[in-house]
Amino acid sequence: MQTFIYLYITYIFIHIIYKGVKMPNLSMSVPKELKSKMDNFPEINWSEVARQSFNKKLEDLEFLKKFKEKSKLTEEDALRLGREVSKSLSNRLRKLRQ
Repeated sequence: MQTFIYLYITYIFIHIIYKGVKMPNLSMSVPKELKSKMDNFPEINWSEVARQSFNKKLEDLEFLKKFKEKSKLTEEDALRLGREVSKSLSNRLRKLRQ
């Protein structure tokens, strides 16, 4: 089992104030190798990096959710189109290799 260490996403202060809003603390586990690499860049605010990554992922998920709600495609339609696109791309790549 891979060894994990805890990366505590906290500040020195008891209460974190970000844009005037108190935020809860979040603890994460990261692989030891990742933590070692992060330690090579002590000037980076890893809490902010994580916060921005979480926000970006949530924006992407919210976009997909809205897109899906507006879509008239059924799951079967989406799978069929996906197969057609994959087949088309595969054929184009084969032609490029020739």
